[in-house]
Amino acid sequence: MFPATLPTRLLAAFGLVVSVAACSSTPATTTPDTFSVWDPYPQFTAESEWAKTIDKCGSEAGVKIQRQAYDTTDLTSKVLLAAQQGTAPHVLVLDNPVVSTLAEGGVLKANSEAGLDASQVSPNLAAAGTLNGQTYGVPIGANTLALYYNKAVLSAAGVDPASVKDWDSLNAALAKVKAAGKKGITFSAIGTEEGTFQFLPWFWGANGSLTDLPSGKSALELWKSWLDNGYAPNSIVNNTQTTSWQEFATGEYAFAENGTWQLGNAKKAGFEYGVIPIPGRTGGTAPAPTGGEFVTVPVQNNKDTETKAGRIATCLTAPDKVLAADTALTYISAVPSVQQQQVSAQPELAVWVEAVKSAKGRTGDNLGTKYPKISQPLWGAVQAALTGAKTPEAALRDAQAAVK
Repeated sequence: MFPATLPTRLLAAFGLVVSVAACSSTPATTTPDTFSVWDPYPQFTAESEWAKTIDKCGSEAGVKIQRQAYDTTDLTSKVLLAAQQGTAPHVLVLDNPVVSTLAEGGVLKANSEAGLDASQVSPNLAAAGTLNGQTYGVPIGANTLALYYNKAVLSAAGVDPASVKDWDSLNAALAKVKAAGKKGITFSAIGTEEGTFQFLPWFWGANGSLTDLPSGKSALELWKSWLDNGYAPNSIVNNTQTTSWQEFATGEYAFAENGTWQLGNAKKAGFEYGVIPIPGRTGGTAPAPTGGEFVTVPVQNNKDTETKAGRIATCLTAPDKVLAADTALTYISAVPSVQQQQVSAQPELAVWVEAVKSAKGRTGDNLGTKYPKISQPLWGAVQAALTGAKTPEAALRDAQAAVK
């Protein structure tokens, strides 16, 4: 039976968004033969492949689907309010870092109870939905970060992109680009989750641990050296991933750290581009954080309803359905067999598949709801170091103290 109210710890964590949501419109109710699916994709209309996939899964389950799409932040607040009122959606598609928070708050059913199976999914992607030995939901797909490069800029500087295998070779490439009169690399180091998201590949690529922030000191020293050497612009401290992409799109930069969601824009940029994995400090592909959503089943007051919701959620993540959905969402599939189909259809996705294979969830390592309490001090440390307010070592040391 679903509790009358959410646990106090969950309401306290999201008190602000719940209070704002309480002033919003009341979530729509459904009839017995209608099931609600909420997702964070308002950009996809009823004619999109994603919406058509939802309708197909509803038909196979013998129900009509009432779909509601919200912006990611708005979705979280509305789900919390709906769960408190006992009107949670039957199927919920939500951003992977939020899964552990809602699971801990008792909003989501564990896969073992909802009839979901994440065994076909790459373990590193499923890990973002794992808390205390239980997995909640199934990832519908993933995106992550890599380095886009401008072929003409690198060619003029005498740099072979295949030579960039570690930090030393990347620094050497940036030095050549600067000497050739072009700009080096752009990325987002803004003081928000976007900044942490973009810093993590370098942090993890230096064998840094989110439970020991000073362990990633060399990554922050690397970023600071790029500013000091003129390889990166001062604008990075305010750049979002969108504005840093706009800088790269000028054609002046050799590299840009960004994600699969920019592939469409890359094809429209007007210059030849390529993509390479973000290198680890001493070589190999650095683990980049996963973006993307999980399909989950919220707790209902009826076991049969939960079972049918589980069938809909299973359908949405099934290999025979997810290829079209992932293509529409510009995601790399979470299922290896579907990844192979994606690469066969679009060979340029091969590097992204490799990046996703090396990626890891921000809430992985059983961090769960601890992650936001680590991320904010971390992006603050990045800002402090890049602006010169603190040394990288002191910034990370102070951030660790703030976490404790």
